[in-house]
Amino acid sequence: MKAGSVFDSWAILAYVHNEAAADKIEDLLVDSAGLKTAWISSINLGEVWYSLARRKSRATADQQLLTLSEIGLERLDVDWPMVLQAADYKSRHKISYADAFAAALAKRQNAELVTGDREFRALEGEINIHWL
Repeated sequence: MKAGSVFDSWAILAYVHNEAAADKIEDLLVDSAGLKTAWISSINLGEVWYSLARRKSRATADQQLLTLSEIGLERLDVDWPMVLQAADYKSRHKISYADAFAAALAKRQNAELVTGDREFRALEGEINIHWL
C-alpha cells in the first residue's frame, strides 16, 4: 500500500495554473486524498498562498487554499524536529529553505515527494521522489 504523497509548492502551483503536469498532479491528489494521504507542509502552503496573492489576488489565494483542502490536501504544521531536518537539508544541499520543508515532511511521513522542481535532485538518495 502506498504510504502517501507530499506535494511541494511547485506541484501545487503547476496544478492551480493548469500547467503541463496538472492532469498528473490532479490524479495523484485525488488518489492520495481518498486515502487521506495527501500532505503539504504549512511552509509550502504559505508559499502557494503568497504566489497566488501576488499573481492574482488575496481572495483568489484564499479560495484556492479552501479548494485544495476540500479535495483532501492536508496541511501539516511544522514542529521543531521538522525544522531541524529542513535545516539539515538546507545546510548540506543547494535547495531553498521552503523546499527543505517539503523534503523534511516527505521523510517524516515516509512518503513520496511529488515535484518537478529539479532542486530536489540533490536529495534523491535521501527521500523518495515522484518526478513530474
